[in-house]
Amino acid sequence: MLSRCSNTIKKMPELPEVETIKRDLEKTILGKKIVEACIHHPAVVREPGPAAFKKGLSGQKIANILRKGKMLILELSNGKALAVHLKMTGQLVYPGNAKKSRVSFRLSDGKYLDFNDNRLFGELRLVDNWQSLKFIRGLGPEPSELNLEQFKKMLAAKKTKIKNLLLDQTFIAGIGNLYAAECLFRSRIHPERPAASLTEKEKEILFKEIKQVLEEAIRYGGSSVDDYVRVSGKRGEYASHHRVYDREDKPCLVCRTPIKRIVLAGRGTYFCPKCQR
Repeated sequence: MLSRCSNTIKKMPELPEVETIKRDLEKTILGKKIVEACIHHPAVVREPGPAAFKKGLSGQKIANILRKGKMLILELSNGKALAVHLKMTGQLVYPGNAKKSRVSFRLSDGKYLDFNDNRLFGELRLVDNWQSLKFIRGLGPEPSELNLEQFKKMLAAKKTKIKNLLLDQTFIAGIGNLYAAECLFRSRIHPERPAASLTEKEKEILFKEIKQVLEEAIRYGGSSVDDYVRVSGKRGEYASHHRVYDREDKPCLVCRTPIKRIVLAGRGTYFCPKCQR
């Protein structure tokens, strides 16, 4: 499934895509050493400077790989961490060829891990304490960290439109535009509903669908609708399972009513005007 026209905001990899990359990296590079970081475009290296970045990575073993929200963290043997935020167009590819990458990491197996990013939106940071990063400190809980009662309490008295609230990373981490649309469709909740207007039953259904949709998307390797690819370079396969996202004017898979698209919080929002109330 392709994205909308080229002037539309691209889809940022969300929790399922970044979790898929994390799991792929665990299988391919965990335990290997970074022999050298080759910086081909310094704009993506946000901290420290290029020389310190290269020095801090040289000879370090990749000891652990984590995901927090939409950020990847590679913990290194010297206690530092490489924090990777793919943003809109970032990719991690292994084995890479170091030809089109913005930064390529030569590993102890002689192969390269490439960080590609056509539009230079992505960010690489080598830090002493990844937990102190502003992005990390501002994250809300992840869906997997919540139980139903906690989720219900989070929604109570919230007048924000439910779609906007799900996009707010300080409220709940990892859900973006695509999966918010899919979760709301499966829950039959209109994206413009104030969160506080949801009934107890609707909250329960939404909580269940959030978990199920994210788990399904991870199982299929995420959704390749723009630039996202898995570490192998292959596309994620979940786009063929989308029920509402990017289906404007196509018949609803439940009631055959044409899917509508509106803009909420600056993002294209897809929904069925009959099924979602």
